[in-house]
Amino acid sequence: MMTKTKGHISNFIEKYYLHFNAAALVDAAKGYEAQLAKGSKMLVSLAGAMSTAEIGKIFGEIIRQDKVQIISCTGANLEEDIMNLVAHSHYKRVPNYRDLTPQDEWDLLEKGLNRVTDTCIPEEEAFRRLQKHIFKIWKDAEDKGERYFPHEFMYKMLLSGVLEEHYEIDIKNSWMYAAAEKNLPIIVPGWEDSTMGNIFASYVLKGELKASTMKSGIEYMTFLADWYTDNSKNGIGFFQIGGGIAGDFPICVVPMLYQDMEREDTPFWSYFCQISDSTTSYGSYSGAVPNEKITWGKLDIDTPKFIIESDATIVAPLIFAYLLDM
Repeated sequence: MMTKTKGHISNFIEKYYLHFNAAALVDAAKGYEAQLAKGSKMLVSLAGAMSTAEIGKIFGEIIRQDKVQIISCTGANLEEDIMNLVAHSHYKRVPNYRDLTPQDEWDLLEKGLNRVTDTCIPEEEAFRRLQKHIFKIWKDAEDKGERYFPHEFMYKMLLSGVLEEHYEIDIKNSWMYAAAEKNLPIIVPGWEDSTMGNIFASYVLKGELKASTMKSGIEYMTFLADWYTDNSKNGIGFFQIGGGIAGDFPICVVPMLYQDMEREDTPFWSYFCQISDSTTSYGSYSGAVPNEKITWGKLDIDTPKFIIESDATIVAPLIFAYLLDM
């Protein structure tokens, strides 16, 4: 049996990342790799603004190489990958964002530039360019009496080709397109607070769409419960980028199945890693150490557990590079 060869990035982090958060990064990457090697599946959760940080450049390849089997993400990450796909040249970087005054911020708003730290998303080219296409897909489904999840509507839009004339980056750098091609299951808890969720709600308020055309968060949870039950024979790992609802929502499926459904043979998550800059504090779930999750029936005593207290935009690409043997 041939031993796979690691590339320069992987060798670099193994040689120099020896202590503290750096060592935790290497340990977590090796643990992720070990999960896949033994036939376990992996959930990756995306919080923060990872799509606007262009995580798709490497996460798309993780999807194509089957190193993730299900994704949980915020509505923002779901849509912002596609926004970057169709409006990349219109984004504005603001390296001196720490120096901006309230008037500077107002000026950005008036130019239709919504700021995420050092990067501004162009409202007209990003949000509105998607709006006319996604509304038609929503409306067509409603007219046929069909209902879908938020990510399924996005998949339909991507695979229909209606956005192709607007592509501004290489399609391989869009993780959503890679996921759509594989019809990868995605969980999008709290989708309503995203831009597209707000737009959908506005059509409901205007009487142009019915709220029921969009499948709900409860339906996402029941879908996840069935998926977990069907796929957990060899274990399912949990790789969490950031905190918040993208991680909190899916991890709860295990205690729900075990306690509320009384399925006592439900296995715990078989691996856990969180990359977060939330430090441990009183009452903070995002900053809680992984062992706290044992008390909630999410992780087992022996579940491999890793926490990397660092910036996910730095750490996640390095771990993905390791998994890709780069």
